[in-house]
Amino acid sequence: MIVSCGFIVVRREPNLSFLLMKHHDRWDIPKGHVDDGETEIQCALRELREETAITEKQLSIDGQFRFSFEYQVRLTKNGGELKPKRLVVFLATLTEPAEIVLTEHIGYEWLDWNPPHEIQLKTINPLMEAVEQHWRKNGIADF
Repeated sequence: MIVSCGFIVVRREPNLSFLLMKHHDRWDIPKGHVDDGETEIQCALRELREETAITEKQLSIDGQFRFSFEYQVRLTKNGGELKPKRLVVFLATLTEPAEIVLTEHIGYEWLDWNPPHEIQLKTINPLMEAVEQHWRKNGIADF
């Protein structure tokens, strides 16, 4: 199975917002495939650092949140073969200002937290709903 890990990064200042990276054809969170010998959280932290320059010391990681979603992807390099893929996403809050340095994307945006989010039906929308439910359950945010 292909495994991809990443972070949904939120910030509270200047207002509650979350980070999305701009690809040529879509918005997504900072994420990527797990390297050999790497844990899921190590992968997510590495990908975040590589794609944004945000480091672990700039984050408060919510150890109670882990979003996992499995789906099929079509691999173009293998003649269009379908393979199972698992996306694992962790939640972190930015604890200090961070300058985003783009290395793999054409842009980024801090989007206001204003549910319901209608960004990407397959993964991002369910992820945002899971974050909102997690916050409600734990009394972290009032919507």
